[in-house]
Amino acid sequence: MYSRAYNSKCEALDRAVRPPRDSRSQRRSFNLRVVPEPQSRWSVSASKRLFDVLVSLIVLTFFSLPMLAIAVLIWLCSDGPVIFAQSRIGRRGRPFQIYKFRSMVSAKAGPGLTKDGDGRITGIGYWLRKFKLDELPQFYNVLRGDMSLVGPRPKLPQYAERLTAQYRPGITGAATLAFRSEEEILKKVHPGQMEHFYLRRIKPVKERIDLRYMRRATLWSDLALMFVTLRLSLVPARIPGSFRNLDRTGTQERISTARNGAGTIRALYAEGEQ
Repeated sequence: MYSRAYNSKCEALDRAVRPPRDSRSQRRSFNLRVVPEPQSRWSVSASKRLFDVLVSLIVLTFFSLPMLAIAVLIWLCSDGPVIFAQSRIGRRGRPFQIYKFRSMVSAKAGPGLTKDGDGRITGIGYWLRKFKLDELPQFYNVLRGDMSLVGPRPKLPQYAERLTAQYRPGITGAATLAFRSEEEILKKVHPGQMEHFYLRRIKPVKERIDLRYMRRATLWSDLALMFVTLRLSLVPARIPGSFRNLDRTGTQERISTARNGAGTIRALYAEGEQ
C-alpha cells in the first residue's frame, strides 16, 4: 500500500499529464481522440516520410543476410514461428500488425508488459532483446507506412495514448531512450502492482516526453536521436537510482520505495518539459 503523501503527489502528477476525457468512441473501439497541438512541420511532413522510406530500404538491404541468419537461429533454437506479429495502435488510432523476430516462447501466454528475466524469453531471444535486434523487421512496417523511424512507440490497444495519436509510431523515440531500462524497473515492482504502476506512474510521463519531442522535432534532432539509440543499444541500460530498491519488503521499505519512485517520475517529467 502506498503512503498517503505519495498518493497525493502522484495524483497531482496525474492531473498534470492526464489528457482530457472523451466519452465518444471516435476511433473504432479504442476511443482515441486526436488532440490538436502546435507541432513542428517536420514531424508530419512528406519529407520525413521520404526520409523514413530511404533509410528503411538501406537498412533492410544492408542487414538482409544478418536477418536471415537470425531467422535460422530462432528456427533452430525454439519451436514456433520466426516472426512475431501483434496488433498495435498506429497513427490516429488505426490498428496495424507490428513485426518482430520472436524472442519468447510462442505457446506461453502472459501479461502485456514484459519485465527483465521474464520466463517467456528464450535463450536467443535474450540476446536479440538486449541489442534490439528483434526489432529489425519493423523497418518493413516503416516501408508500409505503419511506422516511422522516430516517434512514440506503438502501443497495445489497452495502452493506447491520445496525446500522441496524431503521429506515426516509431522504432525509437525520446521516451524510448528515457525509459530504456523499463523492463529492469518493472522487474523490481511486485507482480500484483505492475500494471497499476505502469499505467499510473510510467505511461503518462512517457506520453508527455514523446509529445514534447514530436512538437519540436527536426531532421537534425531525429538524426541525433537515431545516433544515440544506436550507441545505447551497445551499452547496458542503467536503472535510475530511485528505482533500485523497489524489490524491498516491509512497510517502511515500501513507503521509501514509493517516495523514491515519485522522485524519478518527477525527474523524467521535468525532462519532458524541457
